[in-house]
Amino acid sequence: MNKTPRWADVVLIPFINLLIAFVISGCVLAAIGTNPFDALGTMINGSFGSSRGVGYTLYYSTNFIFTGLAMAIASHARMFNIGGEGQATIGGLGVAVILLALPWPHWTLALPAAIIFGGLFGAAWAFIPAYLQAKRGSHIVITTIMFNFMAAALTGYLLTGPMKVKGKMAAETASFPEGAHLPTFHEMLAPFGIEFSKHAPANISFLVALLCCLFFWVLMWHTRLGYQIRAIGHSESASTYAGISPAKIMIITMLISGAFAGLMAVNNVMGEAERLIHNSVEGAGFIGIAVALMGRNHPVGVILAAILFGFLWQGGAELQFEYGIPREMVTVIQAIVIMLTGALDYMVRGPVNRIFIKLDKSKRA
Repeated sequence: MNKTPRWADVVLIPFINLLIAFVISGCVLAAIGTNPFDALGTMINGSFGSSRGVGYTLYYSTNFIFTGLAMAIASHARMFNIGGEGQATIGGLGVAVILLALPWPHWTLALPAAIIFGGLFGAAWAFIPAYLQAKRGSHIVITTIMFNFMAAALTGYLLTGPMKVKGKMAAETASFPEGAHLPTFHEMLAPFGIEFSKHAPANISFLVALLCCLFFWVLMWHTRLGYQIRAIGHSESASTYAGISPAKIMIITMLISGAFAGLMAVNNVMGEAERLIHNSVEGAGFIGIAVALMGRNHPVGVILAAILFGFLWQGGAELQFEYGIPREMVTVIQAIVIMLTGALDYMVRGPVNRIFIKLDKSKRA
């Protein structure tokens, strides 16, 4: 019996999980000779203490919003899409293909094309695992993991072969046309007299990510398709009895999920690198899983969780620079947060639920 109020489920439990994660992380830092309070101050200052830090934090957060939405919509249909990494990778390929194909005169024309091709390529990469799950019963986790490796192998081949720039050693495509350059926060805020770092990679893709969150909210709670997705997630047998086709909804859900992941390329490939490079996703597909879990598969929660992980990503880089902490140790700290907010969520949820059950009984008595 679950007596936990909605506010406790959305706010209190994630807060307690975070608090425990930060305490454990502090112990880890203290064990390697770093003052945890100084380290936390460095992370906060490096992530939010300057426009450059804010720009990097929002850049990483944008990536995590896209991959978090990809995981969230699949979760509503009770599907664990662990293939965001591969779908984002192939989405980057789609963005590179269309941007290199034409001499784009202005970003207002190039951006819609990149959104369409990034989303289509990401959705296409999710289609086969979705079909195998819906029609053949293949487990979505296994197939999407396989497709992650296949995406890495395919892009690796293309970037060292057909799409590689002749005469260069780097595994990357040619730079995109000047007209495909997306406005950065510095360029967007300058007309309003607001100074922002020229060197921060945050760009207009952040607004695209917010629009995707709005689309997600409308789709899931204000459309027939969204109702069908949630119905499948709650009870596949009852949905079938009501006339909903589980196979059809599963495939559609995974296509949308793959499209969300593929749209990440608008930020990291088109907006930041301005060319397709090897390993451009950098693990954001897997971070998106934790973002969706912590955000309770709701777009507002996804935004907040993405900003948190953007802070951890940028703050971790500052720790590495300031204290010489190995990147692997920073990854351990991030993993602790992911573990507490995801895999060990019930460790906190169970006791909190029991407390509210006792409070409810005491009120009735």
